[in-house]
Amino acid sequence: MLLRGWRADDLEPFAGLNADPRVMEHYPAPLSRAESDAMVRQRIVPALAERGYGLWAVEVPGVAPFVGFVGLQAPAFEARFTPCVEIGWRLAFPYWGCGYATEAARVALAFGFEQGGLDEIVSFTSPANRRSVAVMERLGMSYDGEFEHPRLPPGHRLRRHVLYRLSRPRPGE
Repeated sequence: MLLRGWRADDLEPFAGLNADPRVMEHYPAPLSRAESDAMVRQRIVPALAERGYGLWAVEVPGVAPFVGFVGLQAPAFEARFTPCVEIGWRLAFPYWGCGYATEAARVALAFGFEQGGLDEIVSFTSPANRRSVAVMERLGMSYDGEFEHPRLPPGHRLRRHVLYRLSRPRPGE
């Protein structure tokens, strides 16, 4: 597994996973090709360059040159737990259930705590996203209640989110 910067040839498979209703079930809507490309060019790549960490492209050598992203980002909204750094992932459907999200997330967490100097990393999703909740739990993250996602309108099916937290391991842990 390799977490790396983005390449131009990642845009097409990324657009494919962003258009897949299975992958985007717990997001407000699938993304068009233009929206997917803009996400990479205008948000992901600049954030990686600015902070030295972000949403890395995930490559599985011998399996696929691009399976999705995993990484760290600062949420762009205000909530009881912000400012913070969030860990997140989005993988193409054929690569679900292979352990790639958990494995890559462990690498991203280690980077955040060791090189990034972060004291805590959070993750959140809709409660129905059991696969992502299971990844959070495998990572050792602790449930910290629920919140209403401020970027989704009241009554939206995804507005309610669960929050998980993980603190920097103490020496010897």
